[in-house]
Amino acid sequence: MAEYEQGAVMLTHEDLARLQAQSLKMQSWIRQQTFSPEMEKTLRRFSSWEVAELIFKVNQSTLRGRLAADPSLPQGHVEADGRQRWYSLEEINELRRRIKINRKSLMPPRPEGKRALRVAISNFKGGAGKSTVALHFAHAAALDGYRVLCVDFDPQATLSHSMGLSDVTEDYTVWGIMARDLVRETERMNASARGAETGAALPERHLPDAITGMGLQDLRINDFIKPTSWPTIDLVPSCANAAFVEFASAQYRHLNPEWSFFAAVSRYLDQVSSDDYDMIIFDCPPAIGYQSMNAVFAADMLYIPSGPGYWEYDSTTSFIGQLSEALEDLSAFNGVVPAGTFTLPKAFLDVRFLLTRYESGNDLHRAMRDAFMKVFEGRMADHPIEMTRAVEQSGRFLSSIYEIDYRDMTRETWRRARASFDQAYEEFKGYAAEAWDQMEDKT
Repeated sequence: MAEYEQGAVMLTHEDLARLQAQSLKMQSWIRQQTFSPEMEKTLRRFSSWEVAELIFKVNQSTLRGRLAADPSLPQGHVEADGRQRWYSLEEINELRRRIKINRKSLMPPRPEGKRALRVAISNFKGGAGKSTVALHFAHAAALDGYRVLCVDFDPQATLSHSMGLSDVTEDYTVWGIMARDLVRETERMNASARGAETGAALPERHLPDAITGMGLQDLRINDFIKPTSWPTIDLVPSCANAAFVEFASAQYRHLNPEWSFFAAVSRYLDQVSSDDYDMIIFDCPPAIGYQSMNAVFAADMLYIPSGPGYWEYDSTTSFIGQLSEALEDLSAFNGVVPAGTFTLPKAFLDVRFLLTRYESGNDLHRAMRDAFMKVFEGRMADHPIEMTRAVEQSGRFLSSIYEIDYRDMTRETWRRARASFDQAYEEFKGYAAEAWDQMEDKT
């Protein structure tokens, strides 16, 4: 610690590093209490009641009849008393592929000839519920039969930790993707300059060894993608050390002012096989910066969660204003973004607002919901996410309501929380389907 001459104690970066080390030890302890003894998050099985009524939305007797008629179908794990069967997500997806109800497939709608839909969950107000919404929408989509890729843009890494990933180095985060893009884009620009038939030598851009020597340009697309405990959800994770991307990106732009920094993640996702995923969900940081601009620029659809208070409403209003100005500034790059599929000015297929932590019995919440509905008419989600004890408990244990076993609380408490997220997700899926229809076919 540093000290004033008068004896006052000052805290330096060394003290902050010590405090972080202490906090990391606590994180490790929390993970031990939350996850398995191996510190790995595992996905629970789902009861036949959940599979029939909540996932497939059919009568339990209908599902039992299909299972009895075809013994080759997954039969699940039977409890000792023989009353209940429990299914893994892999088994649920096999049932989904092989069973039809009233001659209708149980597979979720997925337009042919379209790439994965990209959705950014964004608002610069902290505590708006971005990570909670991203986590629950990803899990709900996976239970619905979709293959999901999540991208954690937030250095707080709440989504990554909730997905069970914690030992992540910054090279394999969005920062690594952006640094890799800088090197590759600079090399492409230099090659174009050398190949120009102008008769005049164009200047080359030179990057320091500190950047090119990291070897990030040699990483493959899948090196950034990590599996999770959900077999149909993958994640590009984040970590606390990725926070310096805002400082690094400013330096990178100085090294190569022509680098379209805001399109780095979009260019990266263009290289991911369009057949690997159905939905790509972004969890954005609570700020407008280099990472969040990459997220909104890469997104087809923008989902803006907000709490139901006046200050949240005020902050959300500021957010869309500042985002508008930032996107307008990007238009200075003009036309088609180099090596990317998006064009400028940036346009979204849809923009929606979603209330979170809503209490229907709270007069202020109801009044603020009316205000949101009036101001953002036609853009407001009809079904807010309600604040319940089950939602609070899921947050404490770094889990979604879909991961919590309903036997760990009263079934009514669990069902109420799940119903809130189910309704919000079903509405989201409807908007997503409309956005997909507007999307151009993949080339």
